[in-house]
Amino acid sequence: MNIQHVEPPNWWTGMADNNLQIMIHGENVAQFEVSIRDKDVLLKKVNRAESPNYLFLDVEIARDAKPGRFKIRFFDGGKRVGNYEYKLYERKEGSANRLGFNNSDIIYLLMPDRFANGNPDNDNVKGMFEQMNRADHDGRHGGDIQGVIDHLDYIKATGFTALWMNPVFENNQEKYSYHGYSITDYYKVDARLGSNDDYQSMVDACHEKEIKVIKDMIFNHCGSKHWWMEDLPFQDWVHQFPEYTTSNYKANVIIDPYVSEFDETKMLSGWFDRTMPDLNQRNEFLANYLIQNSIWWVENFDLDGIRMDTYPYPYKEMMARWSGRIMEEYPNFRIVGEIWDGNPSVVAYWKSRNKYSGYASNLNTVFDFPLHDALKMALNEKETWNEGIVRLYSGLSQDYLYEDPEDHVVFCDNHDVARIAAVCNDDYQKVKQALIFIMTIRGTPLVYYGTEIGMSGLADDHHGKIRRDFPGGWADDQNNAFNENSRYRLQKEMHKFTQNLIRIRKGNEVLQTGKLKHFIPENGVYVYFRYLEDEVVMIALNNGTKEQTLDLERFDEVLKNYSSAFHLYTGVEHPLKDGLGINGNGFLLISLKK
Repeated sequence: MNIQHVEPPNWWTGMADNNLQIMIHGENVAQFEVSIRDKDVLLKKVNRAESPNYLFLDVEIARDAKPGRFKIRFFDGGKRVGNYEYKLYERKEGSANRLGFNNSDIIYLLMPDRFANGNPDNDNVKGMFEQMNRADHDGRHGGDIQGVIDHLDYIKATGFTALWMNPVFENNQEKYSYHGYSITDYYKVDARLGSNDDYQSMVDACHEKEIKVIKDMIFNHCGSKHWWMEDLPFQDWVHQFPEYTTSNYKANVIIDPYVSEFDETKMLSGWFDRTMPDLNQRNEFLANYLIQNSIWWVENFDLDGIRMDTYPYPYKEMMARWSGRIMEEYPNFRIVGEIWDGNPSVVAYWKSRNKYSGYASNLNTVFDFPLHDALKMALNEKETWNEGIVRLYSGLSQDYLYEDPEDHVVFCDNHDVARIAAVCNDDYQKVKQALIFIMTIRGTPLVYYGTEIGMSGLADDHHGKIRRDFPGGWADDQNNAFNENSRYRLQKEMHKFTQNLIRIRKGNEVLQTGKLKHFIPENGVYVYFRYLEDEVVMIALNNGTKEQTLDLERFDEVLKNYSSAFHLYTGVEHPLKDGLGINGNGFLLISLKK
């Protein structure tokens, strides 16, 4: 007999849910009878798929099971024709109590193919379709996991405490495979990035440096070259149409009380792209497969968080089941969902339990796309009654829609949108304001690789340009921005600014967990406060080009108990009675003293 895939490839004793479904793929494997004779493992059911090349085994692992191996026996006409030894490991001590990322963290997002090439030997791998071509914006550039390991000291020294990498799963597609979102093997790191062992080494190295690791996952779709696409277990494993049909990409149809069946079906069942078949999570075996895959990565590699791509696109009932299952195994874990919509009411629907609809997603964290959109507009519009910096005030005033808006991840750019420098027409005073905002507002801040050194690029121009190689990540790079002495002037300026800003946030708990009070912007100046019982920080952003003096009487309800202002960024302290001025396109970051 020829067994090609057994997934999950291993499991653990002591899990909260002791049920496991093992998928076995091999030529005509369904013709065999199966048995497991083990005191710790009960074979409850053998499920045969539509394809003769799959079996799905439902097993129950005893609560007091010991780690080791058990045999899956295959019989044909009463004659044993083969065995498969399945491994059960002991769950790691403290695994269930692992802590996810939180508001004390600053997340660094990087695309591994574009960050650093630490191992040139895996640039081109025999048997994989796409080879390295740095001249192609859409091609593979050779960055890898070893490159990340080699530069963890840079990440730590800058101040980041959590690392989110775009997917490292195998993406053996013919082209445009560098981004990682067309998975061809859910249990394997792409060989051009490294191996599963390399990934484990990276996680271990991160933890040694007190950097948490967030893994990017995708349930909505797989890659068109995934091994199962040539032999689907069930025909409804992926959504299929008489002719190629895309999603309408309108996530709000899921919450639309008047939605047509046509629109809802196209949103949930249409393909994301021709090379991204849409998975049908209503197939119970696929649902189990995806849930177990997530648990396998978290448990196997000691992960600290999951970022779930295109969160509203899969069926919401399954996503609630998935996130609930993750939280059952890891009650203190963090899952951040990508709900890419600028409307707070849409994003709020997917956050935990929605108080209007009653839908319980079990999702504890979301990316704050509405605030991201507001930030982009705020820094580029002329000041009017409802445009300009007031966008930030208006955006935050809608936090009543959310359950726990403090749990949001806030950002000014990422791998899918224009870099903030390009949005601001390379006005780096405005870039600094954007960074000030995400580092001082409620939530967990995220910085996209290269933003800390002033990298620019428009998404509309070319996605490859917002995913440029980090300078210095390749041996022949003339500019090495990893090295302070080799940075260009702007790179030095922006890195120092970002590093100091992160230091300030990490050194002031009030910026991490404090409550928020803000005032309607006047004359293009937005003032807000983060406060705890005995600590207050005042932040001001001037969206105008002229220096202004603030009318402090407006803020008396906060300032009345304080006598001096300590400027956190400059280290200067002076009496409040001397007033507060703010430069054009400038900021104030002040700790109030009694």
